[in-house]
Amino acid sequence: MTSSPQRPAPGDELARLKAEFESAFEGGSDVWRSAPGGGVCVAGPEAARAVMGNRHGVVVETSDFYHHRHGVFGPRPAQITIGRAARSLIQRHLQARRADLPGLVAGRLAPRSEWPDAGNLLVLAHLRDVLLHPDAPPRLHRTVEAIVARAVLAGARQRRSAPSRLLFRRRALHALRGEVRARQRAARPLDHPEGPRDLLDVVVGGSGPAGHPDELVEVYLSFLFATAGSIGFALGWSVLLLGTHPERAAADPGRTVREALRLWPVAWLFARTPSRAQELGGLPVTPRDRLMVCSYLVHRHPGHWERPDEFVPERWAGPTPDGAYLPFGLGPHTCAGATVTVRLLEDLVGLLTRDWRVSVTPDGGGPQVGPALAPPRFTAVLSRPDGCPERR
Repeated sequence: MTSSPQRPAPGDELARLKAEFESAFEGGSDVWRSAPGGGVCVAGPEAARAVMGNRHGVVVETSDFYHHRHGVFGPRPAQITIGRAARSLIQRHLQARRADLPGLVAGRLAPRSEWPDAGNLLVLAHLRDVLLHPDAPPRLHRTVEAIVARAVLAGARQRRSAPSRLLFRRRALHALRGEVRARQRAARPLDHPEGPRDLLDVVVGGSGPAGHPDELVEVYLSFLFATAGSIGFALGWSVLLLGTHPERAAADPGRTVREALRLWPVAWLFARTPSRAQELGGLPVTPRDRLMVCSYLVHRHPGHWERPDEFVPERWAGPTPDGAYLPFGLGPHTCAGATVTVRLLEDLVGLLTRDWRVSVTPDGGGPQVGPALAPPRFTAVLSRPDGCPERR
């Protein structure tokens, strides 16, 4: 650590937070009041786990996933029911379609692909039938694809004017609300003999007949962003790190994925509100404060990680400080799909390292920072290693 961190460029939020953390850490703290806006940043694993786990009610209970414009979707039993049904549906789909992955990678990524969009679109293609069953209205399929193109892909929102975004949002929400109402009228329960057909069935069936269509649409959109968005970005980070560290190409896929999620957690910032006046990491906080648990900094905490800023998949071969690792959150609101997400990422990374030689050319930009932490733009070139047969 240096005693006077280099001042980050304007707009570089990660660099700013890291510089603040370095300064606070040198002063003996990993919880501090951030300069812009006065929010309280949490980078210490112990304080982060206390806030995210919330065993002692230190923060107002909330859910990142089920949060919508007017509050939080509930009640809690409905959240749990929907989460379990969604996880089961995705698991069945991944098991049934695992054999499709080699062809999907060859067809969509080889010989050249532009990232991170390529990762998002590959995940969308693989999970398309989970998001909307094949017999859903074609216009609804087009709406979902348009949402991904216009709102999920990194930087997509900035490529269109505010009036255009507002008009599209109204049209998309209208289409989704109409489908939600139609499925509510059909009253297909989650325990239907054939099970839910897609995630929209899960949301509608798990909410009960009184679910408000506007809220159900937003929960469904959370699933859309979590699958096509977050999983695609996590895949992009794995591919970028493999391509820029060819000496690590033989690493175990599971270790590669865990290390990519450590260095570049897609869910990199969690906001919470203190439930009462108290001390957190030695810093007084009150319900007027906004707590920001930064998993990006927790994952690079020099007191818990050796060579914290380096890509070292081998660190996962032995005991690791899991207390300083929360890529999917922590506590009762941990991402319900964490296990299936990691399994899909491991399968894809395993295919890429087994069947292909991957080289990447970054565009020179940095991480794309928003609600999710997306990779910079880069080009990936896939070629078959000598002696590797074509797989179909």
